[in-house]
Amino acid sequence: MKLATIQRILGMLLMLSSGTMLPPAWVAFWSHDGTISAFLTSFVLLLVVGLALWLPVHRARQELRVRDGYMIVVTMWLAVGFSSAVPITLAAPELSITDAVFEAFSGLTTTGATIFEELEVLPLSLLYYRAQLQWLGGMGIVVLAVAILPLLGIGGVQLYRAETPSPMKDSKLTPRVKETAKALWYIYAGLTVVCCIAYWLAGMDWFDAVTHSFTTIAIGGFSTHTESFAFFDSALIEAVAVVFMILSGMNFALHFRAWRVVSIAPYAGDAELRAYLKILCITAVIAGSYLAFAGIYPDVFTAVHNGIFQAVSIGTTTGYTTDAFWLWPGFLPLLLIMVSFIGGCGGSTAGGIKVVRSMLLYRQGVREIRVLLHPNAYVPIRAGGIVVAPQTLTYIWGFFSLYVACLCFGSLVLAATGLDLVTAISAVAACLNNLGPGLGEVGPNYASISNPAKWALVIAMLLGRLEIYTLLIIFTPAFWRD
Repeated sequence: MKLATIQRILGMLLMLSSGTMLPPAWVAFWSHDGTISAFLTSFVLLLVVGLALWLPVHRARQELRVRDGYMIVVTMWLAVGFSSAVPITLAAPELSITDAVFEAFSGLTTTGATIFEELEVLPLSLLYYRAQLQWLGGMGIVVLAVAILPLLGIGGVQLYRAETPSPMKDSKLTPRVKETAKALWYIYAGLTVVCCIAYWLAGMDWFDAVTHSFTTIAIGGFSTHTESFAFFDSALIEAVAVVFMILSGMNFALHFRAWRVVSIAPYAGDAELRAYLKILCITAVIAGSYLAFAGIYPDVFTAVHNGIFQAVSIGTTTGYTTDAFWLWPGFLPLLLIMVSFIGGCGGSTAGGIKVVRSMLLYRQGVREIRVLLHPNAYVPIRAGGIVVAPQTLTYIWGFFSLYVACLCFGSLVLAATGLDLVTAISAVAACLNNLGPGLGEVGPNYASISNPAKWALVIAMLLGRLEIYTLLIIFTPAFWRD
């Protein structure tokens, strides 16, 4: 294990993280909300700790091995996650350490589960900081670091492979990892700017437009209002959100290719994208139709647009709400939670198992049925016209098995803390899928659950965000064996 190099990189990342305290400090200064000292103190603290880690080993220049890459990803997420809780604790001293850590990791992992029962009473700087956390976590802190930290002194391949949110790790946008990360960053930032302007034109004020563009493109779901998008009561604003949630749930490689060739052809030829859009459309039709016939809204238009918005919001694992969907009648709440397990496309900022994995699992199931009928038949599984290698299918089945195991074990842990089964299972599902709102007690927020349950859910958020393998691999004996 290249501990000196890992320490140097962590020190640099903490120093970089200290800089993220300055924008909310400026918001605190601008709004006179009394929290500027919390963010400036956090800035100094992170800078000093990062410098203390970096200085003794700043000359270390060793190429990372695969296991080093995984180790630094996990330790970095833990270090940045816990350090991100510092300004929350200082800005809202009434919170416990557990609540501050939960909120920080929920933001950083783009989960969107919150412990705040009323958002309007919070300082504007803290509301901005929550949105910024999700935005920075959206594409993964490591990818951003590879793009903007050339002083790392390493090729970055191990970090990129460990962190990039895609089940198809071998797909590259450009030949070099640094250039790939920069391409992702430019697309991510560009979509954020366009989304912000669209929100403003639709009727949001600039503060809401900026913060909601951060959390929309990140597929995060944090809002500046307790009622989330219901606060705006605007079909136009909701339509803008639906468009950008769908765009953010797509594979960012498609956005890059479409931008490079100035054509929509890359979108038209992608099988995963077609499946993704079909899933969202079918879910939206079911939700809108059921609500219209259930008669719980005053008119059909209100029922349909609420159904469409929630289908896209939950289906992409964003987590915005226009109504308390967990109180909807019949099977709809369960349907939405189940759709969140599929999530968005591979290579997107969405959570869940991912459409490409779900698609390949389905196709393999169909193939096994055909093989049972025709034992000697050769039935290959294809994705995008390419035959999928058996080892890829093995990886996906392993991932799916671990995902289900984590869901079951986490649900048992939460049930043991005293939560009812609906709340326990949906809370783990919502955090593992990086969704946010669940069913039962955790529909509106997570304030009422116990501290042990919150810590268990923090682990679930990390498992979901790092896609299971990256976190679990460091607990295997083989990882520590030379």
